[in-house]
Amino acid sequence: MNDKEEFIKKLTSIEGIGRAKALQIYENNFDSIEKIKKASIEDLAKIKGISKDLAKKIKDNLETKETEEAKTTEKEEKIEKKEEEVEIVEKEKKYEVKIKPELLPQIKKALRIKKTLKKKKPEFLRQEWFRYKRLSENWRRPKGLTSKMRKHMKYRISTVKIGFRSPREARYLHPSGFEEITVCNVKDLEKIDGKRQAARISGTVGTRKRIEIEKKADEMGIRILNKLNK
Repeated sequence: MNDKEEFIKKLTSIEGIGRAKALQIYENNFDSIEKIKKASIEDLAKIKGISKDLAKKIKDNLETKETEEAKTTEKEEKIEKKEEEVEIVEKEKKYEVKIKPELLPQIKKALRIKKTLKKKKPEFLRQEWFRYKRLSENWRRPKGLTSKMRKHMKYRISTVKIGFRSPREARYLHPSGFEEITVCNVKDLEKIDGKRQAARISGTVGTRKRIEIEKKADEMGIRILNKLNK
């Protein structure tokens, strides 16, 4: 596409200007957008078929387009800068090796079994939770005399049974194998055995005290399961 065609295409995008009028403007030595911007409304109105109102409309339209283009370029530049900053931050961050517990072979085996069982375990839902809005999804044992769920009918979802339970050795343990101990202050860390227990900071603890606990835990070699900056 040559300069003439590009110029005509830009002008025809303005409402009220067809190809004939665009050619008329081009033939009257207004062969670029810059020339039209510099020209006065009176100069454009001298062209055959261009009224003062239309000349004003052309100038206004070209000015608004220029400002819109400038805004879009600014936005693109800002986005590029942000992406660069994010890349730099990602490069700076290094993986922090987490403290692991000292586990007995039978506990390690139990944790593996627990993991595989959890994948197969169904979601235990309340009877007819889907039918009534007033009922929550939280599990409740069915007690009705004619309850189909209580009778274990094939098309009803599973009920809670002993068989779904995890191995005794892995019960109440964190997936990492640590025994969780709730901590409310720095003093509570003294009761923890760092080799087999990990701390979980209570939700009621404020940020200032939380930072103190985390700092002390790092010194003592105790793992915090809910650190502020993981």
